[in-house]
Amino acid sequence: MVSTAIVSTATVGAGSAAPPSSAPPSSTPGTSTAQVTVRPDAIRLPGAATQSPASTADCERLDGIACFDPDQLRAAYQLPPLYARGITGTGVTIMIVDSFGSPTIRTDLAAFDRQFGYPAPPNFTIIAPVGKIPPFNPGNTGMSGWAGETTLDVEYAHALAPGANILLVETPVSETEGVTGFPQIVRAEEYALAHYKVGVISQSFSATEETFTSYAQLDPLRGAYKDADSAHVTVLAASGDAGATDYQSNQADYYARRVTSWPDSDPLVTAVGGTQLREQGAGYTSVAWNDTYDRAWTQYAEGSTAPDPAASGGGTSEFFGRPSYQDGVAAVTGGRRGVPDIAMSAACDGSVSLYSSYQPGQAGWSLTCGTSEATPEFAAIVALADQVAGHPLGQINPAIYRLESAHAPGIVDVTSGNNSVSFDQGGDAKPVSVEGYPAGRGYDLVTGVGTVDARDFVDELAASGSGRKLGPVLLTVSDIADS
Repeated sequence: MVSTAIVSTATVGAGSAAPPSSAPPSSTPGTSTAQVTVRPDAIRLPGAATQSPASTADCERLDGIACFDPDQLRAAYQLPPLYARGITGTGVTIMIVDSFGSPTIRTDLAAFDRQFGYPAPPNFTIIAPVGKIPPFNPGNTGMSGWAGETTLDVEYAHALAPGANILLVETPVSETEGVTGFPQIVRAEEYALAHYKVGVISQSFSATEETFTSYAQLDPLRGAYKDADSAHVTVLAASGDAGATDYQSNQADYYARRVTSWPDSDPLVTAVGGTQLREQGAGYTSVAWNDTYDRAWTQYAEGSTAPDPAASGGGTSEFFGRPSYQDGVAAVTGGRRGVPDIAMSAACDGSVSLYSSYQPGQAGWSLTCGTSEATPEFAAIVALADQVAGHPLGQINPAIYRLESAHAPGIVDVTSGNNSVSFDQGGDAKPVSVEGYPAGRGYDLVTGVGTVDARDFVDELAASGSGRKLGPVLLTVSDIADS
């Protein structure tokens, strides 16, 4: 079970390992390009839609798991004091990128807002810059999956930054028609960056790095991130939901060893991992998200208490060396780029309510979870910081690590949990286990620097700024073997 949209790759041509360099090579004519098909995978919990959002008490009583509404998330991250100061994301545009989109997203967001008393976004623009979106087919699992992803992305970015503009960028990718998906997303993002004033980009999709045979395949797909870096736009990506492993290219089996994913591993991107919120008295605490061994969750979702991967993605990159902003955490990352950078609420035992009506006869409230949730939440936090700064902050990773090193109050360390996972695969007599990484003091490969107390973090991030621009360092095959 994973919550981010997955990018699967099929090799076109052959490539060699990326050459050692302080910056990635530019793509050249004839360079191999990874052909990718994007699949949605936001975790939508089973059960019929309800006419009102479930309360935490309802979920715990009926299903044995926790759930939250957006007001509870606002409280957990200390957002009301910022709203009282007029800091709601005003003047900032959050770009959300999804294939197909949802045919009912405007009315669904309006229903979501009515339920919680939120104002409509000042501007909600939907564009399809690389081709007409095909008519919605409710029986098409790809389209319905993307509609659920779109609903989650839009509603929770808006819920936490109600004054921000929303720019939803849709692409017409269709796996059944053999259309390659990620190149379309790249072109769509490049168009939006050229034609709109964007502050932050929220992306809930990824590809296991091993699905690329070389950096030469991946490099041509980085164009939008290079454009965003030049335009001083912050780019976020979910770190994935299979803990320390991820899907193989068949999208059915997991790797039986530690792997990580891209674009969250890209040094030009801020990787957003997952935590589990827990109510504690009148407040909330956070632990690393790992529902793999949560028997109440697996029974509810799968009808079995057997472990099934559902945990914060994290690990070290096969392609990118450690960027200088992670030099202070080299004891954890070694010579490689480590992910995630930061984490937000993502647990399935701690799901969030959303409203949708794209499926005929199924309008109402349902529950969802994963780093597809965490990423738009953090996009909202960045939008608030952009408003305070008076300009987009661009590449924020240097600032995040400076704040962590300085023990800034807005960085909340997450010190318990891990992202180890187990799963049944290939008829094995016993589950396959992949040992993950423990959360601990300071930076870790489960929650990054931790989560945030936005009451302080927004001002701290705005003041710390974007830091200097940093190009990624590439790894050779020998570098990887020696590390």
